[in-house]
Amino acid sequence: MPIEIKMPALSPTMEEGTLAKWLVKAGDTVKSGDLMAEIETDKATMEFEAVDEGVIAEIVVPEGTDNVKVGQVIAILAAEGEDASAAKAAPKAEAPKTEAPKVEAAPAPAPSPAPAVPATPAPASVSPASGDRVKASPLARRIAAEKGVDIASVTGSGPNGRIVRADVEGTKPGAAPATVAAPAEAAAPAPAKPAAIPDIPHEATKLSNVRKTIARRLTESKQQVPHIYLTVDIRLDALLKLRADLNKSLEPRGVKLSVNDLLIKALAASLIQVPKCNVMFAPDQLISFQRADISVAVSTPSGLITPIITHADTKGVAAISTEMKDLATRARDNKLKPEEYQGGTASISNMGMFGIKQFEAVINPPQGMIMAIGAGEKRPYVIDDALGVATVMSATGSFDHRAIDGADGAELMQAFKALIEAPLGMLA
Repeated sequence: MPIEIKMPALSPTMEEGTLAKWLVKAGDTVKSGDLMAEIETDKATMEFEAVDEGVIAEIVVPEGTDNVKVGQVIAILAAEGEDASAAKAAPKAEAPKTEAPKVEAAPAPAPSPAPAVPATPAPASVSPASGDRVKASPLARRIAAEKGVDIASVTGSGPNGRIVRADVEGTKPGAAPATVAAPAEAAAPAPAKPAAIPDIPHEATKLSNVRKTIARRLTESKQQVPHIYLTVDIRLDALLKLRADLNKSLEPRGVKLSVNDLLIKALAASLIQVPKCNVMFAPDQLISFQRADISVAVSTPSGLITPIITHADTKGVAAISTEMKDLATRARDNKLKPEEYQGGTASISNMGMFGIKQFEAVINPPQGMIMAIGAGEKRPYVIDDALGVATVMSATGSFDHRAIDGADGAELMQAFKALIEAPLGMLA
């Protein structure tokens, strides 16, 4: 019997996506774990792997197609031993039944059922107890066995809730599947009418799904989150000296720390020191986090994405540096897994490399704060009651005033400044 390959939900918020590129063609033989397509979600471009074995009988949705709904059939797979041409013909034979609601000649007063349209589909999640066995690809089973992960405890994101490789790779042995309820969102405002384009030579570029998501989320953040901004000037000389000393000692290991690596560590340590700022606002409760996972803004060709350094408060700066370089590289290549950019307890955005002196960043909901880092520059500075010259940067914290009071935000900024000006404290 032909197998319908459907558009998968590759992230918890995905409702539709763009089938960016097919990596297989009609007539190709695929097996479980083979890469079949590149799909652009609302967050990034991700690879979609096969979960069944067989021959591609038909490509239903051509590459480059936008707004493909989750659950929509995108290809037909002929199972092992099945005639591919017959499998290709099967879906077409049912086409008249699917198109029946479009017939307008019938004057019957009773309305016919509307064509089935998925209503805000969520990522498939099937309980192991709902069938005779856990639905998982052979590759996912093998990886689970190697990692010592109970396959029955993993939530599947593949077609019909099947567990695929990405689900298992992000699961730790003995970890239970995360079930965090997303905060309720206010109804989106009606889309504005397109602006009149001036009669000036120009080029129009189609918005990617990532850019559309950035626009939607930032608009929601500024409309729904009351921002409060707090700025401090921080002397960097001690941090720069520590960085030089650490890089000299880490040279044999091939590790080179950036200033941003140390700032990530400083923000994580500050959040643990001032836990009232390590929070998330929900409609009827305040969520306080026990660890600091720092989302780091990275600019990519398709838009801004925020890979996460988890456990940043307990990781050493060398580990943070190594992990950050890997995440940034894969972010620019659109190779991040969903769990590597979804979540985080606070964010940091550094524009110092562009010479930006100071700016106010937009909070990344549902997080409670984001730290904006400006350029370090030589400035007049009072040192030991005498006017001198020091390397100084401006840092601005944006705080969700529903969750974080101004005094608590000020305490965090004070702790952040103190750790950078006496940086050995963050390494203790």
